[in-house]
Formats: sequence, C-alpha cells, structure tokens
Amino acid sequence: MTSTASRSRSIVALAATAALLAGCGSSDDENDNPLAEDKASGDTVVVGSNNFAESILLADIYGEALKAKGIKVTYKPNIGSRETTYGLLKNGSITVLPEYNGSLLAYLDPKAAQKSADEVNATVKTKLDKKLTLLESSPAEDKDSVSINAATAKKYSLTGESTLADLKDIAPELVIGGSPEFQTRQQGLVGLKDVYGLEFKSFKALDAGGPLTQAALTKNTVQAADIFTTDPTITKEKFVVLQDPENLFGFANVTPLVYKSGLPQEGVDALNAVSAKLDTKTLLDLDSQVQLENKDPLDVAKAWLESAGLG
Repeated sequence: MTSTASRSRSIVALAATAALLAGCGSSDDENDNPLAEDKASGDTVVVGSNNFAESILLADIYGEALKAKGIKVTYKPNIGSRETTYGLLKNGSITVLPEYNGSLLAYLDPKAAQKSADEVNATVKTKLDKKLTLLESSPAEDKDSVSINAATAKKYSLTGESTLADLKDIAPELVIGGSPEFQTRQQGLVGLKDVYGLEFKSFKALDAGGPLTQAALTKNTVQAADIFTTDPTITKEKFVVLQDPENLFGFANVTPLVYKSGLPQEGVDALNAVSAKLDTKTLLDLDSQVQLENKDPLDVAKAWLESAGLG
C-alpha cells in the first residue's frame, strides 16, 4: 500500500487475525518475545514481520525461500508497526522484513516525490540507515484502489483490464465510498477529478477500506469504493479493481528490507527470485487462502514456493 493510513488500516483490521497466526506457522520456532533485541548468532537470518496477516505471510515466504537455499532462519512474527520494526532492523535484531516501497519512503520522507517504482527505490536507498538496503521489488502491490462491485461491473461491461479513465462517463451515476479523508485528499476524490476527470454522483463517508466500506460495496449502497488491492474481499465478493495507469495511488510494491551484513549473497539471490515471481494477483490469492480459508500461512508459503520452483 501506498499510505501510512493504508498500513494502519491493515493493522487495525487484521490485528486479531495476526495474533492468531502468530501462534502457528513461523512462530513455532520463534523466541517467546518478538521484541527482544537479541541479535542472531553466527549465520542465522532473522525474518521479522509487522502485526498484520499479510506481513506474516510474506515473512514466511521469505524465510522458507531462504531455508530452501540452506540458510538457517528464525522468525520474529507479529512485532508491531514500522516505527518498531525499523529500529530493530537498524540494530541488527531483524535481518529481513517485508516492506512496501512507497509506504517506507513516506515514512522516511513524507515530502518525497513518487514518480516510478524505480525512482522510489532509489530514493529510499539514499534515506535508509547505512546498515540497511532494499532488495528487488516485486510487481505485487497492496495499495489503495477504486474498486467496483460485481453488479456495477456487469452493468457497465467493466473488467479487471478497465482503467479509472473508463469511469469518466459513468461516474456521475455512481456513489463512491471511503474514509472521510478520501473525500479531500489528492490520493482520493481530488486526484480522481484532477487526473482522470471523474466526478461522482455523491460520496459516502465510511472507513479506510475496512468492514464498513466492504459491506457498503457488497450491498450496493455504494457502487465504487476505496479498497486495498490485496484485500481478500475482492475475491470473496468478486469486486473489480480498476487499473490506475497514471499512478494516482502511488507505489506499494512488496520489497525485502534487509540488514546488509546479516544476509549472505545466496540469501539476496533467493529473495530477489521471490520478488520476480510475486505479483498482485498471486498475493491476493495467497492472502485469501490465509484469511478466508483459514489456512496456516506457513503452509501457504511453502506450497506457493514449491509451485513457483523456489521451494
């Protein structure tokens, strides 16, 4: 996801799930206290995650990919927010953490421009603590989107290949929903009008991609809404995510953030290989398996790595 608000939404909405997940999968070989700042000994790589379900799943993917290359791994799952995990990375308590490039840049420098994923990554690298670096970003993004419900998509013949520009003539007939801030921010109604010329029938204040927004879109109280691109509700309710070719919603590519001296080159290669195979559609499917089908994230991670030839 792109914004700090987006990450906060995930933490609030999925904290309970994350707490449950912390008790299975990667946490089985975990220290009792994930906040303990003890550094890994010898050649052990410590893979951490923030306290929401997708981060835990991604950490399992990274950790198991490293194990497949013979690297010793321990996990520190479900730690907390970026404010905590960034500090643990800087002091070497964590070696690897799943991050989102645009969100990380917004944390490091809220005023920094985000014109392309490559530019975002280059800028992040100049602002990171010197002991840290980003590896290759994946195409997978978890960020804001304008999504429409299945009935609206059918009525106007819109598909996953349709773009926000395709709403220009339709928007006056649609009610759009999102957080109150979505109405007044550039990455919201203001930008949708400025960049794509969209003027909706009305706006309904709900929450930041959470249960109120999901329910309103499902029930057709709103026909379009700010939904995050890897939200399993997309799969469950057959929402259609509209493409954003002008990158109004910025960049939130899943990217490994690492403590440089703690990860050997074969580990770097392994994580870059994961990034090369992980796209948004795949991540949405994996999230859905964990959050809708209640599968163990470690099992989901292992199965995907095996299917991708990385296990």
